[in-house]
Amino acid sequence: MVVPRIVVAAPSSGSGKTTVATGLIAALRGRGLRVSPHKVGPDYIDPGYHALAAGRPGRNLDPWLTGEDLVAPLFLHGAAGCDVAVVEGVMGMFDGRGDTDFASTAHVARLLDAPVVLVVDAARQSRSVAALVHGFVTFDPRVRVGGVVLNRVGSARHEELCRAALAWAGVPVLGAIGRDDAVSAPSRHLGLVPVAERESEAVAAVDRLAALVARSCDLDALLRLARSAPPLPARPWSPPPTPDRRTDRPVVAVAGGPAFTFEYAEHAELLRAAGADVAVFDPLRDERLPDGTAALVIGGGFPEVYTAELAANEPLRARVAAFGGPIAAECAGLLYLCEELDGRRMCGRVPGVARMTDRLTLGYRDAVALADSPLTRAGERYRGHEFHRTAVRYTGGPLFRWEGGADGFGDARVTASYLHLHWAGRPELAQRLVSSSRSPSVLR
Repeated sequence: MVVPRIVVAAPSSGSGKTTVATGLIAALRGRGLRVSPHKVGPDYIDPGYHALAAGRPGRNLDPWLTGEDLVAPLFLHGAAGCDVAVVEGVMGMFDGRGDTDFASTAHVARLLDAPVVLVVDAARQSRSVAALVHGFVTFDPRVRVGGVVLNRVGSARHEELCRAALAWAGVPVLGAIGRDDAVSAPSRHLGLVPVAERESEAVAAVDRLAALVARSCDLDALLRLARSAPPLPARPWSPPPTPDRRTDRPVVAVAGGPAFTFEYAEHAELLRAAGADVAVFDPLRDERLPDGTAALVIGGGFPEVYTAELAANEPLRARVAAFGGPIAAECAGLLYLCEELDGRRMCGRVPGVARMTDRLTLGYRDAVALADSPLTRAGERYRGHEFHRTAVRYTGGPLFRWEGGADGFGDARVTASYLHLHWAGRPELAQRLVSSSRSPSVLR
């Protein structure tokens, strides 16, 4: 399949990838194009801004979580019907798992056979920009760097010097963005503040990014580069249908709202393909679960920011505590199911107490399940990701173990841990949850 596509990369984090990628998505949409937004890695927050800019879900591409073979099919699934796709990279272009480039921006660019635009923070340098870019262009000949966008350019003279140096190096300059604090998004302990928490402010921020990129970058040249990508020899991914032939459709209630914003778009698609109807509820505001709820999914987010509000919603906490169907909870969902979070009462479904810490826990995990639960089977291996500044002191568990660590709680009704999983790589997880919601007394 032929999908015009471009990967937005950078030498390091903080160079301006999100600014350029989000602004480019919005600017191209402003031209009337249907833009498919994607993010390399397990990040949940940037895809929210991408989705706002594109008017369609932002989707993640992560070879570690789903396997290399699914990257191109998942990309084509998300880009179906679109005119162009923009893929934002992660960290520095060649930074992958451990001391390799596995799951890096460069790795995904190779899997997609996509040209790369390198976003370079030009502050405090001029001619040296050419040496930096030359290194990235030549480091891996399998990755095609098609041009550069200069960020944080200080003046017209500064831009002129950088352009002259890059012309000598033979690398096209596709844009030059001046310093503009008005387009920065607020951040906190785990990165940018999610779109769901900013609402109208996020819309205004994306509009400013679109205007910034439209006036600072050569959109026609960027489109030509995207259209230079060759056909992909892959078929689009689609959620596998459930092997269960029953026609009843149980309701799977998925936590949403400002406190629970982390989700992969494919999860709801997998649940529907497994035979369920998906309903969203907000633990901050809703006092009841959706009618007919047979299973719960409580994903990641920032419950620590809303601890008081979650604790104050006693009616919903009581209903979650008494819920008899299967529950799948990750990270924020784990904290919500604990007995306490920072001294405030939560749902009490997980025997443990959670608290904020000063330590960031971050990284890919190759985990083995130690117990059966609605999602897991003892002895199975799972590839996941941790990203949190909280800690749980359990009185039961653990559910998962990996090199150097262990975490989680699981029983016949609950799967809960810090481990974020991408179900597209393990579609049986959605099928197990839906199946156990029909017969919650039996693990299948």
